[in-house]
This record gives sequence, C-alpha cells and structure tokens, in this order.
Amino acid sequence: MAKFDNNFVDELRMRLSIVDIVGRRVPLVKKGQNYWGCCPFHNEKTPSFSVAEEKGFYHCFGCGAHGDIISFVMNTEHLEYPAAIRELADMAGMKMPEYKPKSPARQKMEDSYFEIIENATKLYQQLLFEPAGADALNYVRGRGFTDDMIKKYRIGYAPKNNIITNKFSNLNQSNLLATGLVRRGEYGMYDFFRHKLMFPIFDAHGKVVAFSGRSLDGSEPKYINTTDTELFHKRQTIFGFNFARDEIYKKNRSIVVEGQIDAIQMQMHGFGETVAPLGTALTEDHIAILCKSNRNIIFCFDGDNAGQKAAARAASIVLPFVRDNSDVRFAFVVGGKDPDEVLKTGGVAAMHKIIDDATPLIDFLWNWTNQNFLVSTPGGRTQAEKFLDTELKKITDKKLQYEIEQEYKKREFQQWRSWKKTDAPKIKLPDTDLVTKNTLVYIVNNFPDIASQYADFLSSLNISFDVDAPDLGWDARAAEKFIVSLKLQRYRAALEQELKIKMQGMINGENYTNEELGDIKKKINDVNQRLEKLLYME
Repeated sequence: MAKFDNNFVDELRMRLSIVDIVGRRVPLVKKGQNYWGCCPFHNEKTPSFSVAEEKGFYHCFGCGAHGDIISFVMNTEHLEYPAAIRELADMAGMKMPEYKPKSPARQKMEDSYFEIIENATKLYQQLLFEPAGADALNYVRGRGFTDDMIKKYRIGYAPKNNIITNKFSNLNQSNLLATGLVRRGEYGMYDFFRHKLMFPIFDAHGKVVAFSGRSLDGSEPKYINTTDTELFHKRQTIFGFNFARDEIYKKNRSIVVEGQIDAIQMQMHGFGETVAPLGTALTEDHIAILCKSNRNIIFCFDGDNAGQKAAARAASIVLPFVRDNSDVRFAFVVGGKDPDEVLKTGGVAAMHKIIDDATPLIDFLWNWTNQNFLVSTPGGRTQAEKFLDTELKKITDKKLQYEIEQEYKKREFQQWRSWKKTDAPKIKLPDTDLVTKNTLVYIVNNFPDIASQYADFLSSLNISFDVDAPDLGWDARAAEKFIVSLKLQRYRAALEQELKIKMQGMINGENYTNEELGDIKKKINDVNQRLEKLLYME
C-alpha cells in the first residue's frame, strides 16, 4: 500500500497528542508516566488500556490492542488509512499532501544531505582546535565550556574562507545547496557560515540537521541559523531536545530558556531538562513537541520588559495545551543577567531558587493583566476582562477553563471593584478640585492608553473613576498635556511646601544648609520653565 510522505506523517504525530486523540473516546486518568482507561476495543470494568504520551503509543494489557494515533482513528472510526490521515490532518490544521510514496531516489537524496552535514560537523570540530580557530576556542572556553562539553555538543569553528565550498567541490552542487551550508552568489558558490563559532543543531534522534553560528567579531546579528531546509524547520526544532528527552521524562518537567548557551550551561549544571528555541520566538510546534514528552513546563526568561512580553506570548501559546494535571510556570532572571551568568556568579543554588520560585501560569496571567491594564477604571477593567476571556477560551478542557474563569471572577470582585488608596504623601498636597476631577475622569475613561502610562500618578490622587464626566471633546494630545501639566503643578506644590518647612526649620535652629535650600529653589525654577514650555506647546 502506498504511503504518505514520511515527513508529513511525522509532523502529524508531532503536532497531535495521542492522549488528546484517545481522550475524545476514552476517559483517561494519569498514573505514573502513562494514562489509563477502559479499552475501547473490548468490554472491561478494570482499566487495562495504557496510553504513553511521550512514545505516542497505546497498548491494552487485556486484549493486546496496540498502535498509534493513526491506527486508533482507523479502528475506532472504521476508516481506511487515507481517511484517517485526512481526519487527523483536519484536527492538526494541516493541508493534505498528495498521496504518494517516498521514492528510493528521494530517500537516497535525503541520506546524502545527512552525510554532507555530518562531514561538515567533523570538519568544524577539527578546525576549532587548529590555529585558525584560536579566537573561537578562547571565546567558548571563556564562557565556561570545558573540552568535554565542547566534545559532547560537537561545537566547532567555521573559518573566514569558503572551506565547505572548497572541500566539497566534487559533490553535486544542488545537494550541497540543499543543506543550507553554502549559497550561490554572483561569482559562484560561497559558505553561508564564515568566522563563526558553530553550534550543531540536532534532530530528536541525535542527527545533526543544521547549525547556529555565533559572531566572533561583534557583528550583528549575534547568531545566524541555517535557513529552513528539507531536513530542518526552525519553527519545529528545539535546541538541546535530543539531550534533554530522558531528563524531561525523569524529572517530570521541561525548562525553556532563551538561548543555546544558556541551555547548554543549564544542562551541564544539573538542569538536564532544559531546552531553547532557535533564534526565533516560541511557536505552537515547539510547545506541541514538549507537551508530548511532558505537560509540565517552566519558562525561564529575563526579567526585563522584553522578557515579560516573551513570557506573555508563551502563556498565550501554551494555553491550548494545558490540562488539569499540567504545571506551567514562569521564572524570571533579574538584574541584567541570564541563566549562564547566574550559574557563574551565584552557582547552582541561586538557579534552583529562581526555578523553585517560578510563578504558576494562572497567577502570571493575572499579574500581567493587572500591570498592563488600568483596572481601577471602568474602561480599563473592561479591556482587562475581555483580554482574559479571550485567553481562557484557548483552553480546550472546558471544565478547566470554567474553573479558572471562576477563580478570576473572584479575584476581580475582590481586587478590581474598588480603587486602592495609596499611602498619604509626607507633604500634604492640595485637594483636587471638582473641575480637575471631572477632567481626569473624562481622560481616564476615554484615553485608556494615556491613563495606563500615568497610572502611578493617577493612583496617588485618590479619585474615584467609577463616575460619569462631561464630554470635553479633546484629542489624545490635549489629554496628555493636561495630565503632564497637573503632575508638574503638584510636584511644584510639594517642592514649595518642602522649601517652606526647611526655611522655618533653619529659623528654629534645625540643621538645614543654604545649599539644600538652593537645590530646592533650582528644582522649582526648572518646573516653572517646563510649565511655560508646555503652555505654548501646540
């Protein structure tokens, strides 16, 4: 019987979890590493039907039924092989390929790609320890890599000349081009990687399929990867996964970091379950691969704004894969550091602390929403609630979705429905008059982005925004100008009161200097100048 292209069937198996497919017909309960239920192929009261998510197989210890997602759909839906593939493709959102077998010539061509890449890997490894690779070797050793680590991860060096083009000049040019190692230019073939520290990229079975090259001369981009080829698809490849698979199974979780050096250092320091995407944002395919091994994931990102945004995107992507037994968390490395630097300066204990303190998905999503929407206002709350509703609808387990929704509704009632008062300032500022209050209410409810930008200042005014206000017909520029002006005026009032208190203190013999008073006066003058510029600003 003819078969579909193996790459298509493999991707189908990668995207779809056998637990999800079987779970549509058989209630499953996780026990140990596998899921168990009553066999759909014979009558039984005691569950003997086992589903292994990582391996992608089911097996009944009662009747001996055994297979994968394809055979399960064929047998339960009474479908022929092509129809089963079509149904699974619909579930995975994949376009059906032509129904044709892989030809011997095609297989021979793919084998030649693997052979070329393997020989290139060996050449790069050799060059790293030759004089031409001295800079690369010094760099990688300076990053804490031992020779054993270099050997394990098969790290190498691509020189400045066209060594691959020259060394493999006797090979079929189209095969060489298909590996992504060389390109064709105006003056002939040339190496894609030159003067780079080379990190081989392995497939799940441990074969090198591509490379990630790091710049050694400070040029940007810092990393370049092999472009997508027939063997390598960046969106579907996870760096370090071939080394991490067993540890993910043993430790019942995976850790996702941002870069390959971080992933290697984590693996070598006892966090063998660590992986990284390849110079691209995390994708649904990456999550699907990880979830087939284990649905417990810790995302470990930088604590800066970019890291927070990356975490928010990861949360959005992972939601469709979450189940009631999933444990998804978010850890953040702060202080301008990355996991590699933490391990060097704080050691394994510091990294364990960061991982152990990771925030659960439900709390991270809640906190992120609070930080990015002005939930003290009706408009802001509406936006926040719509955002959470949209995100939670991605959860395919409707019971779990309902429970999280109820948890969030409880938090909304307890935290969002009242304006939080801040601590009173040490220097009392004038009360906000009615006109100013109404103006601010109008701005907050009509310009939520501006309100979010000045949320800290607005919260200090202790104003209730749950009221109506007259329509002023302003644009965003006028609204922001008003808030900035009010902020400056209140700051000036605070400075003037501080100056008054300290001048009275000097009269009473307190230890204030003329320099301190002069500094306050200078600040007041600066504020006056800024207010004057603001007044004449268009």
